[in-house]
Amino acid sequence: MNRNYAKELDQILAREENKGKHLFLHSCCAPCSSYVLEYLRPFFRITVFYYNPNITMEEEYQKRVAEQKRLIAEFNRQLRSGGGMDAYPIEVIEGDYDKTFFFDRVKGLEYCKEGGERCFVCYELRLRETAIRARQAGADYFTTTLTISPLKNAPKINEIGDALAEEYGLPFLPSDFKKKEGYKRSIELSKEYDLYRQNYCGCIYSRGHRTK
Repeated sequence: MNRNYAKELDQILAREENKGKHLFLHSCCAPCSSYVLEYLRPFFRITVFYYNPNITMEEEYQKRVAEQKRLIAEFNRQLRSGGGMDAYPIEVIEGDYDKTFFFDRVKGLEYCKEGGERCFVCYELRLRETAIRARQAGADYFTTTLTISPLKNAPKINEIGDALAEEYGLPFLPSDFKKKEGYKRSIELSKEYDLYRQNYCGCIYSRGHRTK
């Protein structure tokens, strides 16, 4: 039986006891996080964890992380000025950037098709670090923005998240953020905030696939 992750998330958000709890949110980039933050910040105190060692061009990495921080600063500025919605301030933490770690983990999977086993390993390494850091921070939940992309395997991401939740004793927030026109809204927000939108996930294998 297929799970409705978007419905499961809405049921969690509807619980009054979850209001103001601490969510540790892995973000892959500013455009993907834009809608997710807009959607979740009225419910949670969010720490955005920018952790993406899969971005193998350092210049590209720096550009993306700068855009992430700029977007969050703008969201928080609106909140302070009274122009934002009823929402909590957002914190951002940058994880370690070590692309050799990514290359070591996907060794032997270089020629896997895009969206296959190599990508699953990449999901897991980023979510695992998120779970570790979330537990250290005393967060109530952890999750990722990755499910907003139509190119990402949401059931697999949730499967990995659930396994890590059991391993680390910290609830994983289920999601399929592209539902309810979430992906469309992320494009609208990217235009509104003039965000840099990349056309590949980040690794050299993804880049090669997108430029063929």
